[in-house]
Amino acid sequence: MAEKILFFILMMPIYGLVIWSYYYPEESLLFGKRWMYKEEPQLSNKVIRYTKFASMVVMIGLPIVVISVIFDIYFLRFTLVVIPLVIAFGALKIFTDEKDS
Repeated sequence: MAEKILFFILMMPIYGLVIWSYYYPEESLLFGKRWMYKEEPQLSNKVIRYTKFASMVVMIGLPIVVISVIFDIYFLRFTLVVIPLVIAFGALKIFTDEKDS
């Protein structure tokens, strides 16, 4: 039981990072990499949309995965397969879109 509580406590900062990544995608993408550029880099709209999309999927999927691990609900562990597929199809949709908005 103690490892499940510890697992839940350690997942809270990860969830906080995902929320930060959703609200500030440029900052999260350039975190620790700004020193490599002389000027402020310009990120494309597709990269920003993908970061927000992936953050939203993780914000929805992470609690489902945590609940399935804590309460041993094996049906919910199916999300470990579904969430990467959703991210892959979302990336295909974002990056193959003809117009760059």
